[in-house]
Amino acid sequence: MGGNCLLYQMIEYFQTDSSEFIGYLIQHIKLSLIALIIAICIGIPLGYISYRNKKLGEVLTTSSQLLRIIPSLAVLFILIPIIGVGELPALIALTFLAIPPIIMNTILGFNEIPAITLEVARGIGMNQKQLRNRIEFPLAAPYILNGIKLALVEIIASATLATYIGAGGLGTLIFTGLGLYRMDLLVIGGGTVAVLSLLSMALMDLLIEKVGENHG
Repeated sequence: MGGNCLLYQMIEYFQTDSSEFIGYLIQHIKLSLIALIIAICIGIPLGYISYRNKKLGEVLTTSSQLLRIIPSLAVLFILIPIIGVGELPALIALTFLAIPPIIMNTILGFNEIPAITLEVARGIGMNQKQLRNRIEFPLAAPYILNGIKLALVEIIASATLATYIGAGGLGTLIFTGLGLYRMDLLVIGGGTVAVLSLLSMALMDLLIEKVGENHG
């Protein structure tokens, strides 16, 4: 009986407030994608530079590991007195969360390139730019994409916390459900976040597989 009641409540919510749900969904996806793009623009270049400079690589690897143990909620609360509330502090917190897996997997990808492959490429006269564009990045791409996949899944899950500082998203449904003891809102909000995460993983896995086949 309780299950049927919950189902009816969920159906009623979509019938009466579907536009609200779509708005939260768009906010969540937008926030997640912007944070991911910023993290990619920072993480991949830093990962490549770290691969070229081993000392810097050690520093950034250690820093990335430290960043990964800092909860995104803690970053949000640290940023509130400095930047205030809204999308900006949420974006900064989510970007901090996403950069470490991208850096670490980018470094790993370049380090996994066989030394003999690089020697042969240099032997046939490739300069550093050609080596980077034709050999290093293509071979490291599956690892880089795996880092992006991990970052995206973490961002989607952690973006629910953006509600705490007024950035919107699906977290609004979850925390409203908690506050009003509305199980239907909790299931809709949490379930949608879970579905987004699973879809992201599936799409990224397909992309990684395709890239791996092309450069295998």
